[in-house]
Amino acid sequence: MLSLFQRKRPPVTAPSPAPATDLPKGLLRPESAASLLATPRRQKLLEHIWQRTSLSRRQFATLYRTPLERYAELVQQFPASESHHHAYPGGMLDHGLEIVAYALKLRQSHLLPIGASPEDQAAQSEAWTAAVAYAALLHDIGKVAVDLLVELADGSLWHPRHGPLHQSYRFRYREDREYRLHSAATGLLYRQLLDGPLLDWLSGYPSLWAPLLYVLAGQYEHAGVLSELVVQADRASVAQELGGDPARAMAAPRHALQRKLLDGLRFLLKEQLKLNQPEASDGWLTEDGLWLVSKTVSDKLRAHLLSQGIDGIPVNNTAVFKVLQNHGMLQPTSDGKAVWRATVTSATGWSYSFTLLRLAPALIWESGERPALFAGTVAIDTTPAETNGSAPGTPPAVVGQPTPEGLETPPWECPRSDTALPTAAPPVPDVMEDMLAMVGLDRTADMGKGEDPVEKVPAPTTAAASPLPLTPAPGPASTPTVAIPSGEHFMTWLQQGVAARRLIINDAKALVHTVSDTAYLVSPSVFQRYA
Repeated sequence: MLSLFQRKRPPVTAPSPAPATDLPKGLLRPESAASLLATPRRQKLLEHIWQRTSLSRRQFATLYRTPLERYAELVQQFPASESHHHAYPGGMLDHGLEIVAYALKLRQSHLLPIGASPEDQAAQSEAWTAAVAYAALLHDIGKVAVDLLVELADGSLWHPRHGPLHQSYRFRYREDREYRLHSAATGLLYRQLLDGPLLDWLSGYPSLWAPLLYVLAGQYEHAGVLSELVVQADRASVAQELGGDPARAMAAPRHALQRKLLDGLRFLLKEQLKLNQPEASDGWLTEDGLWLVSKTVSDKLRAHLLSQGIDGIPVNNTAVFKVLQNHGMLQPTSDGKAVWRATVTSATGWSYSFTLLRLAPALIWESGERPALFAGTVAIDTTPAETNGSAPGTPPAVVGQPTPEGLETPPWECPRSDTALPTAAPPVPDVMEDMLAMVGLDRTADMGKGEDPVEKVPAPTTAAASPLPLTPAPGPASTPTVAIPSGEHFMTWLQQGVAARRLIINDAKALVHTVSDTAYLVSPSVFQRYA
């Protein structure tokens, strides 16, 4: 089938060369795809994408590199958002490459189409891989058409549906833009990236053609696993960008949420929070990180932001932890949680156990501004949450070696090899696992149905909080019976699912939403999940 694409294609045309004179202030010169993709990081991203396919270089150029080059020429130096993620010149191109890389990483853990025979899955493997990459690449392309107002040097407006830019331009965000319109606007531009032979090839696979069309129409709720792969990859790219670089966090616009959170934390550590006290303290700075008492910092951060008149502040600590973690400002535990359990011991012998948040010191201070390190120790409690406190004599594991500040390096920032590591070698950290834990992907459940990436509170040991059995335990003189689904059975399942965070609420893909003390259920999805 790939032989259909072996014919020669015309090379990607470069924009007309600009005059040698300097451009007027505020104008940008359009660049060729080769120039835009020439940076070392983007080259590593392209290499990483190729490694996630099973194609030769020639086949990869046809199926992947050509659409990526067309994407680069279309988005040029546009940011991916005005004040949130990738809000810098060229941010949309970076985000597009990242989400394709993440999506292809996720795709490797799925046999598609789901439920098909192994022979059919093998026959459709490359088509599904390409569909995942195209859906990821196109998910935000509509922003160029409806969120941005692009003016050319001659005073006319540029409409991306007519083709790439060929003269100098300036742009600004439309003040009256509608946030969700860009998903529906994808249909205006996907033919700029995908040509007829590619679409003809994909249309020969009905099981992927329908969900791909739904994605192109912005109807993600009907796109099944294809939608879920794109959504999870998008969240991973956003989380990595927001928290991976402290300098970039400080460069974010002051009205961006990540900047407000960071400024609030810096203010608290300068004016209110007490560090490294010989006994009770609000936090401790060690070689391994900045450790802050979770409840104290959450309460004070929320109060400070509210006092500044900032809207949209979460109303409880759990929500604050989630926001901080989603913006990459907290270093998660090994199982992706926001809150650490640790015992703090000072040099005077004072010791106490806390629930702590862990931050990279580089987010708060420059290297020459940091206070002295804590003279005692912060020892992580490795006892499972269900048995914490049951064995007080068991010493916690002491934090030993320093860990890198900030998030781990994405896979495309490090050399990778397909050869297996020696048995004796330690496993190489994979930032995708951390990112997927951060955004709530549960590999043991259906895609998109994982738990929220917030601290899990052990459920009360009451009958109401225990999992609802569909097959009750038999009595002394009875035989097992299967519970018949009913309205009461459904409501109990729903309450327990929300309490245990098996069902997320008030998220873009959530099945349950709350407004004014009223719960709204997404039908029929929530009932299909229940069944």
